[in-house]
Amino acid sequence: MHFDATMVAAIAFLVFIGILLWAKVPGTITKALDEQSAAIARELDEARRLRAEAEALRASYAAQEANARTEAAALIAKAREDAERLRTEARATLEKTVAARAAAADARIARAEEAAIAEVRAAASTAALDVAEKVLVATTKGKVAADLLAKSLGEVGNRLS
Repeated sequence: MHFDATMVAAIAFLVFIGILLWAKVPGTITKALDEQSAAIARELDEARRLRAEAEALRASYAAQEANARTEAAALIAKAREDAERLRTEARATLEKTVAARAAAADARIARAEEAAIAEVRAAASTAALDVAEKVLVATTKGKVAADLLAKSLGEVGNRLS
């Protein structure tokens, strides 16, 4: 047999493979690859679990947002109804207040008219008494005139009172 460089390289390669097998390197490599494969599988499972949680959380937030929008719409509708009711109540209260003040003003005007009429009547009766007194004094004389005047003034005073 002839030993050339190719043959020496082939024998060295076989010896190297033998040493690797004797040192159980393929088992160690296989074990390391299996461990790495298991770690990757665990990470993928964790990623799937996290993704499912994130999707569930997103769905929950979407439902909460929809509920919040519905509640907000209901609150806005309720606020509009309340505002309309308050506006109606305020208008009714204002109308009642204006009507009450108008009635009070009418009553004050009526009282002022009655007071003015009473003052005019009093002034007219005083003037009529003064004129009657002057006419009676001018036309009648003596004791008859004084008695007639006293009696007439008493009757007019009683009637006016």
